[in-house]
Parts: sequence; C-alpha cells; structure tokens
Amino acid sequence: METEVNIYPEIFNPVYYPYLKAMERTQIFYGGSSSGKSKFLAMRTVYDLLQCGRNYLIARQVGRTLRGSVFTEILRVINDWGDVAKLFTVNKSDMLITCQNGYQAIFAGLDDVAKLKSLTPAKGAITDIWIEEATETERASMKELLKRQRGGSAKYPKRLTLSFNPIYKTNWIYEEFFKANGWADDQTELKADGLSILKTTYKDNHFLTPDDIADLENEKDEYYRNVYTLGNWGVLGNVIFKNWKVVDLNDNDSEYYLPEAQRTNRKNGLDFGFSADPAAVVLTHYDKKHKRIYVYDEVYETGLTNPELADILKGKISSDYITADSAEPKSVVELGMNGINATGAKKGKDSITFGIQWLQQQELIIDVKCINMRNELSTYKWKEDAGGNPLPVPVDKNNHLIDALRYAYEDEMIEYKVVQMESLYK
Repeated sequence: METEVNIYPEIFNPVYYPYLKAMERTQIFYGGSSSGKSKFLAMRTVYDLLQCGRNYLIARQVGRTLRGSVFTEILRVINDWGDVAKLFTVNKSDMLITCQNGYQAIFAGLDDVAKLKSLTPAKGAITDIWIEEATETERASMKELLKRQRGGSAKYPKRLTLSFNPIYKTNWIYEEFFKANGWADDQTELKADGLSILKTTYKDNHFLTPDDIADLENEKDEYYRNVYTLGNWGVLGNVIFKNWKVVDLNDNDSEYYLPEAQRTNRKNGLDFGFSADPAAVVLTHYDKKHKRIYVYDEVYETGLTNPELADILKGKISSDYITADSAEPKSVVELGMNGINATGAKKGKDSITFGIQWLQQQELIIDVKCINMRNELSTYKWKEDAGGNPLPVPVDKNNHLIDALRYAYEDEMIEYKVVQMESLYK
C-alpha cells in the first residue's frame, strides 16, 4: 500500500510542479547550472516512493559519483520533509533507500554491468529509471538499463528520465531526442509521442541566493555562459584538440583493439582535486613508434581523500608509477605513504603550451568508457580576442584529465625537447 503524505506546491519551483505526476515514457530535464532540476527529481522520487507505488533505479556512468550527488540529494529531501524521515530505511553502504511500504530507490553505476544484471526491487517491478548527468553515458548503456524494466502495469507505467547540462550538440542525446523531433534552440518545452523535454535555467530556480545568481551572470567565457548560464546546447569553437577518436579498445574486430595484455608501455597521470574540482586520473598505453596514445581508463571524482584515492589507484595501476601535479607535494607524499608509486611533475616554464603542442602531434585513441576525457577534449579551447580570434592561451576550465595526460607524458616531452635542442647544434 502507498503512504499518504501532504505535498504543498510552494515547496517546488513552479516550472517543475506540472511534471510531478507526468507519465510520458521518456522525460528529459536539461539546462543550465543551478536550475533546480536535480532537486526536483529527487523530490519527485521521494514522493513516488511514498504515494505512487513506484520503484526507482538511479544511475550515473560511474557508480561512486552517485553517493556525493543524487543519493545525498534524495537523503536531504527526506530529512527536509520532517516526519517523513521515519518512513524510510537507508542502507548507506549499498546506497539503497526503502520506504516502509516496500518500494525502493536502487542506485547503480553503468561501470558495473554485473551488478546491473542482478538488480531487483524487494516489491514489484522497476518502474522508473533516472540517469543523472546522462550526457556522460553511451546510448548502449541506456539500452542496457532499460532491460531492467521488466514487468509494470497500466497503473504503474514505465518511465525513463534523463537529466543533464547540454555539453555539446554532437552528443547522441541531442541527435536522438532533440534533432529528431525538430527541437528549436529557443524552445523550452516539447511534448510528442511519449516524450517530454523541459529546458530550465537559474532563472527558474526561485531558491537561489544572490551570490549564486551573480556567479552565473558574471560568466565571461562565451561557451560556458551559453551552456551553464543559459542552458543552451554547446557549439564548439576554437577547440585545441582535433587529433582524437573514440573506439572500443575491447572490440577485437577493431584496428585499435588493445587487450590488457598489450598495454605494456603504461603511463599514468594525476591532477589533484577535492571539492569544486575532481581528482582526475588518466591511464594510458603509448605506442611510441606510431605516436599513438591509448587512453583506456580514467578516474574523475570529487570528495576523495588521498587514502581513498590511493585505494582506487591500487586497483587500477597496482605498482605502476603515476606522475601527479607537483603543486600539491603533501598529497604526493601521502599517496606514497599509502602504497602508490607517485612522483611530482617537473612542469617548468611554458610547460602547458609545450605539452599541448606535443600532444597535438600524437594520435589520441579514447576508449568508449572514458566519458570525461571525451568531454574535456570536446570543450578544451583557446581563449579568444574581442573579434573571436583564437589566442595562444587555453581557457583554464574543465581540463583536469588533460592536465593529468600532460603529466603522464612529461618524460616523453622532455626527451623530445632534448632531441630538438641537440639537432640545433649538429
């Protein structure tokens, strides 16, 4: 049986309230930063668990990132709703939320396929799949998730909900749901054939502080203002890297097939982060003869302490070396104390410019699962003058994995520079 609670419209931003009971098969909530979309969907999840006989499977590309995002947001809603908290049991270690009526919210990462195959709610069927930061995922991953929606009924129809910031128009979501349905850039809503799309920005979130609003309105970079302030699909301008492609390194029919046994010339890099910026780790193999860098794995997470980061690295690089940002020598030492062979990058004058130039001379092969590296390469661009012309200085945003890649190949860059200098004196 469902649990009766009183829901007051004023606790919702008005733009979202009509979607509280929306039942379109596919629902998309996207737009700018701080628009309140994730908060609304967390509130809708709690409401549905209490009153609507619905079970949720909530996913992101990397499972660990759920804990600090959607899982925490839903717990905050439960606690904010006063006496409602006593109606829920929370298993924090497994990230499982169970209402007293038996309905559940299950959390899973698309990086753990084995776990996805075994997911079953305690009562009924999975009616709702919510993919947060959906632009991080592959279309195939979404299809795999939909297989978990077995059962259901006319009373409890199935729903797929996607939420995200609209990184760039080349994403499969734009092609499949927006372009295919004739979406216009000035639209904010669409409903057609079992699909609903709602675009929102910070202006739709009535609960923001003046400082929150000022930060978004004062954004000077055109791309970031367009995407994160105005919530528009990004159009790439003067991007720095065009020498990369996405492949499935585990596809033995591909010319770029690279099984783990052949990843012998491994080079790893780390850019430290914690709260606002992520800890970014890139794992690669270098085919020096063909000047080809294979990026086969990544870590991209906020909130990791150095011991937690070390535990993750042990499972990924074992005793391999990793070159880390030398701006945090204490963190480099702490990783060493926790069993990681870490060394600080040497950097030096013009190391960023030279590193970019060297990487531009390589062929970058990115595995399909390295979503964050793909996003960074797609959006890393040169600063522009007043006329829109590129300047020889990169925009210092969303480049954490790219910085880690420069650190990983610092020894190759130094060797290359030495050879160049020697050739001048021959």
